[in-house]
Amino acid sequence: MAELLLAAPGLLAALAALAGGATALLAGRALGRLAATPPDAGPALAASILKPLHGTAPGLEAALASTLAQRHAAPFEVLFAVRDPADPAAGLAEAAMAAHPAVPARLLRDPRLHGANRKVSQLVNLEGLARHPVLVVADADMAVPPHWLTAVTAPLADPAVGLVTCLYRGEAGDAGLWSRLAALWIDWQFLPNAALGEAMGRANGCYGATMALRAETLRRLGGFAVLADLLADDHALGVAVRRLGLRVVVAPVLPGHVMAEPGPGALARHELRWARTLRLLDPGGYTGMGVTFPLAWGALAVLLLPAALSPLGWAALALALGARLALALRVDRALHRRLSPARLALLPLRDGLSFAIWALGLARGTVTWQGRRYRMRPDGTMTRQDDRPARGRGMMKGDSQ
Repeated sequence: MAELLLAAPGLLAALAALAGGATALLAGRALGRLAATPPDAGPALAASILKPLHGTAPGLEAALASTLAQRHAAPFEVLFAVRDPADPAAGLAEAAMAAHPAVPARLLRDPRLHGANRKVSQLVNLEGLARHPVLVVADADMAVPPHWLTAVTAPLADPAVGLVTCLYRGEAGDAGLWSRLAALWIDWQFLPNAALGEAMGRANGCYGATMALRAETLRRLGGFAVLADLLADDHALGVAVRRLGLRVVVAPVLPGHVMAEPGPGALARHELRWARTLRLLDPGGYTGMGVTFPLAWGALAVLLLPAALSPLGWAALALALGARLALALRVDRALHRRLSPARLALLPLRDGLSFAIWALGLARGTVTWQGRRYRMRPDGTMTRQDDRPARGRGMMKGDSQ
């Protein structure tokens, strides 16, 4: 009996590794199905794209150009915004607009703040300028394919649909290790697991990198101003739309989220903010997310199991590694990426970092956003913790603000 009790932690870790391996295989299949789904063929709708900007990062110029280069059968406009007139993003936006003179576009310089969430403040400032009946919120660092606008607005032709969002792939903004690891987190962790959650009907996601809704729906909700103090404004918007009795649809289009991380500290702050936000919104779901790290559990099984049971630990680790490799290959194939042994070699490091971030996210703490530290209240609002800017960007999706 005593030996069994001593072996219990290792046995639990082995079981978690096996469960995580099975989850990885299911997630890979879910993403494959999503990537193979054709976009909605509904009518093109006139739309205003709202794109808040803050600072520059690798890939921003190309991302702005891709927004203006949409092949959309209905009229559309692009509205950029910066708070600081001297923000270097303003110059890139002006250059992108000059390169696409046929597309109606405008740059708003407006310093007004309406709450702690600076991105939402920009949206409040842009809201009244939009001319079209459909509004599409798009993060600055999203590189979108030419059919993106049509794909995320067509479902709104159905009056039962209140909001359209989409998942996204990771794109390294530079050749640095930390930017590549950030992009791999999206490709091999966030994207397939979110696809699985959506396929199972359990995710109920609203992914802030792209959010399309009718202007009339936004008015019924009270405008963007009601989100101005919330960190997870995307989640809150999805919840509010569902409360109106309308559906939230995930469009089968995968734009690229350009990731640029200068070092390990910036990467950790960035991902820890996402982790703690998710834990606040869904504590049970966040805890259950631990099963999506089979490699870490397999390694723990090897370390914790007594010598007599060590073959079980090694078997769990081998199966976990095989499942994670299968998932990575399935994801890369779905995203039309070439086979890269150097990319696959980063899998153990990426999974180890992801597990560590998840474990840290279980504890309460501050988050860093746009170089400032905040503490989140249980209602999702955030309060500033100090007046000194924190080092590093520490941003997550939508963090052009």
